[in-house]
Amino acid sequence: MVFHNLDDIQEREIVPGYRARFVHSDNMTLAYWDVDPGAVLPEHSHPHEQIANVLEGEFELTVNGETRLLAPGQVAVIPGNVPHSGRAISACRLLDAFYPPRDEYR
Repeated sequence: MVFHNLDDIQEREIVPGYRARFVHSDNMTLAYWDVDPGAVLPEHSHPHEQIANVLEGEFELTVNGETRLLAPGQVAVIPGNVPHSGRAISACRLLDAFYPPRDEYR
């Protein structure tokens, strides 16, 4: 399928307070997140490259021990296998792009 409507995609809660709708291509996965205020994303890593983009709200992101407060329009590039974690300061909408695709989210 070429065209998608996010409202037609089943929302999935991956971590408490982190709900996403996923769009996949042959080469990447996009994750559209709605995050509850105060929700914590535990430290983790994965082999996928990730680009994290804050669309709405404020999100505290720690990548490889460095913490930044991100607001709309700010983007973080996270290399594969690098530990990262986060916390929603307010209700957030985030967009993450992953390469290669996150098959576990299909």
